Amino acid sequence: MITEPIYLDHQATTPLDERVLEAMLPYLTHEYGNPSSPHIYGQAAARAVHSARRRVADLIGATNELEIVFTSGATEADQLAIVGSALAARPRGGHLVTTVIEHNAVLAACQRLIDHYGYTCTRVGVDRHGRVHPADVAAALTPHTVLVSVMHANNEIGTLQQLSGIAEITAPRGIVLHTDAAQSIGYGLLDVAELGIDLASMSAHKLHGPKGIGALYIRGGTRITAQQTGGGQERGLRAGTPNVPAIVGFGAAAHLITADAVPPPSRVRALRDRLQDRLLVAIPGASVNGHPHRRLPGNLSLTLPGIEAADLLGRLPDIAASTGSACNTGSGAPSDVLTAIGLTRAQARATLRLSLGRTTTETDIDRAAHLIARTAHTMAAEPAHTA
Repeated sequence: MITEPIYLDHQATTPLDERVLEAMLPYLTHEYGNPSSPHIYGQAAARAVHSARRRVADLIGATNELEIVFTSGATEADQLAIVGSALAARPRGGHLVTTVIEHNAVLAACQRLIDHYGYTCTRVGVDRHGRVHPADVAAALTPHTVLVSVMHANNEIGTLQQLSGIAEITAPRGIVLHTDAAQSIGYGLLDVAELGIDLASMSAHKLHGPKGIGALYIRGGTRITAQQTGGGQERGLRAGTPNVPAIVGFGAAAHLITADAVPPPSRVRALRDRLQDRLLVAIPGASVNGHPHRRLPGNLSLTLPGIEAADLLGRLPDIAASTGSACNTGSGAPSDVLTAIGLTRAQARATLRLSLGRTTTETDIDRAAHLIARTAHTMAAEPAHTA
C-alpha cells in the first residue's frame, strides 16, 4: 500500500480544513455579489465579509471588527503596517527599531523606508533562545523612534516574544508597536489587548484557511497612510474589490479556533515533545533550538551534528519538512535566525525545522522519528560525508 508523505511543514502552510472549504463554496458559485454593490447580491456578500471580520477580531481579542483590515496576506499586512504607520508618523521622527530575527517581509518594509524615505533602523539582537529582551529594545529607542516591530513567534525556532513587556516601554512614549503574528494566531495565542500591541499582521493559510488572504489589526486611533489607493475599500486603507470567498474562509478558520472545534494546542505540543524526545535519544549530540518552554506548540528546530540537513531531507521522500523558512528556501545562505542565536554556519546547515499541526498523528510521529534517525545514522557512517 502506498502511503502519503508525512507532512511536518505546518509553519510553511497548513492544509485547508474541509469545513472552511464548505463555508467558502457558496461564495465561489451562486453568492457572487460585490460587497460594495447596493443590491441584494452585494448585501449578502457584505454581510458575509462583516461576519468574517468579526470572527477574526474575536480570535485575537480585538474590541471592534473595524480594527481588522483584510489584505492579500501577512506580507502585505507587514508592508501596510510598517510603511503606513511610519509615514503617518513622519513629522515626529524617522527612526525604526526591529530585530535580527524578523521575517523578510518585515525587513524589506523597513528597508523600503530606509532606501526611499531616509529612515534609519536599529536591529536588536536576541539571546541564545531567540528571545528579544525588552531592556534591549528600550536601549535602542531614540527621541526620533516612531515604530517598533517585533514578531510574536519566530517562523524558524518558534520562540515567543515578550510583547507585553515591550508594550510597557513603547506605549508611554507614543511609539507604535507592530508584530508579525502569522505563526501564532493558529494556536489562539495572540490577544492584542493583553499584549498591548497596536498593529498585528496575520495570514489565513497558517490556520487551515485559504492562501491569498490575510489581515492587519489596527488598534483604534493608530494612524496609517494607505499603500494601495483606489476605491476606498477597507476604510480607505486597502483599495480593491474584496476577495469574498477567501475572506469568508479566513473567518471560518478563525471561528473553528474560538469555538473550540479543533484539537487544543496541548495535543500538538504533546506530539512535538514525543518526536523531540525520540530524536534526542536516537541521535547522539542532537540539540533543540528555541526557548525550551516559550515556543510554538508544534515547532521543533533540531540541529544534527555532522549532517547536512538539506541532504538528509533529500533522502527522505516520505517526509515533507524543511531546513527553515519556506521564503528562504534555495538561498544557500545560512539562516540569519540560527546564526543570531549563536549557531555556526555548519550548525545552521545541519538544522531541520519540523513543524506539526492539528492533522499530525501519533503514527506520523513514530514513523518520522524512525526514518529521520535511521537516515541520520546512515549519513554519519559514510566515510566521504563532510559537514
